[in-house]
Amino acid sequence: MPSHKVFRISHPKPDITKLPSLGMDKKHITDDFKHYYSYRLGRDEHCRSPEYAYKAISLTISDRMVERWKQTYNLHRNQDGKQTFYLSMEFLLGRRLSNAIISLGVDSEVARALYGLGLAIEELVDSEPDAGLGNGGLGRLAACFIDSCATLKLPVTGYGLRYEYGMFIQEIVNGEQIEKPDHWLRNGNVWEIERPEYMTHIKFGGRTQIHIDENGHERVSWIDTHDVLAMPYDTPIPGYKNDTVNTLRLWKAMATEDFNLQEFNAGDYAEAVAQKNTAENITMVLYPNDANENGKALRLQQQYFLASASLQDVMANWVGRHGKDFTKFAEKNCFQLNDTHPSIAVAELMRLLLDIYGLPWKDAWQITRNTMAYTNHTLLPEALEKWPVELMRQLLPRLMEIIYDINAGFMAEVSAHWPGDSKRQVRMSIIEEGPTKQVRMAFLAIVGSFSVNGVAALHSELLQKGLFKDFYELWPLKFNNKTNGVTPRRWLAGCNPDLAALITTTIGDAWITDLAQLEKLKPYAENAAFRQQWRQIKQLSKQRLIDLKKQELDIEIDVNALFDVQVKRIHEYKRQILNVLHVIHLYDRIKRGDTQNWVDRCVLIGGKAAPGYVMAKKIIKLINNVANVINNDAQIGSQLKLAFLPNYRVSAMEKICPGTDLSEQISTAGKEASGTGNMKFMMNGALTIGTLDGANIEIRNEVGAENFFLFGLTAAEVESMQAHYNPQWFIEQDGDLQAVMHLLECGHFNQFEPGIFDDIITSLKSPQDPWMTIADFRSYIEAQKQVEHAWRNQEQWTRMSILNTATSGKFSSDRTIQEYNRDIWKMSPIDVSE
Repeated sequence: MPSHKVFRISHPKPDITKLPSLGMDKKHITDDFKHYYSYRLGRDEHCRSPEYAYKAISLTISDRMVERWKQTYNLHRNQDGKQTFYLSMEFLLGRRLSNAIISLGVDSEVARALYGLGLAIEELVDSEPDAGLGNGGLGRLAACFIDSCATLKLPVTGYGLRYEYGMFIQEIVNGEQIEKPDHWLRNGNVWEIERPEYMTHIKFGGRTQIHIDENGHERVSWIDTHDVLAMPYDTPIPGYKNDTVNTLRLWKAMATEDFNLQEFNAGDYAEAVAQKNTAENITMVLYPNDANENGKALRLQQQYFLASASLQDVMANWVGRHGKDFTKFAEKNCFQLNDTHPSIAVAELMRLLLDIYGLPWKDAWQITRNTMAYTNHTLLPEALEKWPVELMRQLLPRLMEIIYDINAGFMAEVSAHWPGDSKRQVRMSIIEEGPTKQVRMAFLAIVGSFSVNGVAALHSELLQKGLFKDFYELWPLKFNNKTNGVTPRRWLAGCNPDLAALITTTIGDAWITDLAQLEKLKPYAENAAFRQQWRQIKQLSKQRLIDLKKQELDIEIDVNALFDVQVKRIHEYKRQILNVLHVIHLYDRIKRGDTQNWVDRCVLIGGKAAPGYVMAKKIIKLINNVANVINNDAQIGSQLKLAFLPNYRVSAMEKICPGTDLSEQISTAGKEASGTGNMKFMMNGALTIGTLDGANIEIRNEVGAENFFLFGLTAAEVESMQAHYNPQWFIEQDGDLQAVMHLLECGHFNQFEPGIFDDIITSLKSPQDPWMTIADFRSYIEAQKQVEHAWRNQEQWTRMSILNTATSGKFSSDRTIQEYNRDIWKMSPIDVSE
């Protein structure tokens, strides 16, 4: 008889994952580093690349986070309390190693371990690439928020996309921005864990079909679709020294099949992998250029891919634990939509509840409206996304049907509240009528949410009075404000260790998790010895910034000059152009010999322009051309320097922030939602020159008007001036402005490139200029004179610097998240260490 092998199905013992706790001391860290360096990475003593040492220490630290990560996950699961899911198209995490070491409280032990191996922690930290998962303030805010959630022990999971390529690496060639691919994942990512067991299908295209289910109810099926797989990758997010480690789950798009073997064997190699490439395009690049129809379609695919994968993940977890009983779903779950990008989640949750789980419309809509919360981040109407109905019908036919049904019910609600007010119905409809029908995604988010918040006091007020006025009148209790904040772990303790050490020595270390404790620094502003220490630390930070940028910029910068910094996304409303006008004015003064009581100044500007934003790119070119003239003029010398800082990113800001004396926050009033760079600079002792815009207002309220350089029109004045704005009148009244405009118009900064700045000049002089740069010029110049006056008295400047840090407590993201939880999420902290 033939023999048969008997295969036994494995049943792992319960203690398969029980291990002794990992040591946090120098010896254990050293041993684990050697293990990874020698075995996992296969290196020996002849290896000179810091990359492998960085990976070895990162894996060593990651193990210790995973240990706490599993404990946190199991505790959250066992307690089955309320959870929040933070959906964002961006998570600009920055480098992970230094943050992880600080959060685990092993900074000194790691430094000692590496020193014993002949390695410097600073070199390894600097060898880590910035994660290319965001562009600017929106993504950095999301990263600060999930840091604070873990520090506050709140069960919050972040959901985003795992972009293969980041925004882009910015190079400056002949003064112009050149975009290079940012393949940040080229060498892998030691901080993430692939989770194929949680992979899910995402539908696109196809058509819908009505059928009758087994209970005789009419149901809709979405069929003949082109499916894409969503593969999750999990990144641990540690709280500060509290053993809590939350999860950031990022989705990668994959084809359902890698390639068509028949086509490959037939020799059609390109077509054989076409489906794979098409699928992977969804998460290939952060922010594809949407100046064309293909780019728009891809952007919509990205947004739906994020929403659908994340919601399916949450629903599958719920059903696995509670079955198909959704009666307590809204009580136990909240989805926070970070800006308008993930707002398609409203319709997707309805689809899942209706089509997959068979709930009646009324029940599904009640659950949706009680779980979705929407954060708005813009006051610019053009930044509120709209998608053509036809495009959505083509890509997401079932979602488009649901949106029409949502809108029908909403229009009935509006009609009942304001009978016969057809104009209001047109204004409020989710579907915007016109030659090309559009879906107003912000309106969908508002209608489908129980909470709508702005991100600074002025921003929230302007939303209620302007952009969303009709909705506020219908649902006033739905609207609230949550002023943004930044994490002090990265933006003071991490990026400015010398200043952090002085603060801790002076008032203790409680400020790291309770930033309001910085108030205790106020009396020390009057202490001459303390001021001297403060000033010495600032000088060291400025020298580090000079050293960092010396090769990149090829200019000589005096550490004693006033470091005047504006780093943020390049956009007309942020008014980098106003900064340049002031620099040209200073240049003109020097050339005219008007240098009495002169203050040497180094103006640093950095930021990226969106690839399709032509005017922003011209502004970068202007900055560099003006810099080239000024920096090569022997008469100017050290009195004035202008430099554009290429490839601005999180790791660069960590060096820029501590070395800044003056923070430029000069957007047109009423245009900036909040800003977070202003908070980072303030926290590190920079003084602010700014308009009454965004969080500037609250910063000024906290530090006091005497410690803030205010200028410019208010938001109300900007609005009232729009109908009769006449830039030429301002030019004719101001000799300094005439001189600046003459230098621009005569081509002084573009002698061999005639006409390249004509569009900028035309925009500045246009009565339709919404940014009113010319109107604010004189006020800005006068405020800069106040800056110079304050700078000449270094004791007074240092006093003001200390007070800025001392009053920055409100702008911790811990405070922001506490308010989100108190007013919106309503969760209980879970202590892992107990």
